[in-house]
Amino acid sequence: METDIILAHVKERDWLKPYAEALLKAAERGEVELYASCEVLHELYYVAVKLGINLELLLEKLVALAGVRNLRWVPLTERVALAALTLMVEYGLTSYFDACYAATALLADPDRVVVSTDSVYDRVPGLRRVDPRDLALPL
Repeated sequence: METDIILAHVKERDWLKPYAEALLKAAERGEVELYASCEVLHELYYVAVKLGINLELLLEKLVALAGVRNLRWVPLTERVALAALTLMVEYGLTSYFDACYAATALLADPDRVVVSTDSVYDRVPGLRRVDPRDLALPL
């Protein structure tokens, strides 16, 4: 799962918010297991500052996410970081964060799926991108 879903959860209004909420609730109910790179937290800080999102609100939302059942936070290890850089070189990924999410999906998720609306992930062989709108319908 990449940043756009968690950002939609954090923001008060976002076109993806109903799908993000449905996906997180599905994880909480045990219907789906999600993987997120800890780099999401890093990227969200920069995005929050850029968008003027209150950092206390961001922290509150992220702490609540830490307790979501079936949401596995995958640490950035040297193996993931090196795989991310390799994906950037081999497949032209230009965002280090996107590359980290792709590497995390390839190395940590048994299904090798990244949940995202961003088609950049379609370039990576062995990785399957699933649009959150196709995974969980709003309640």
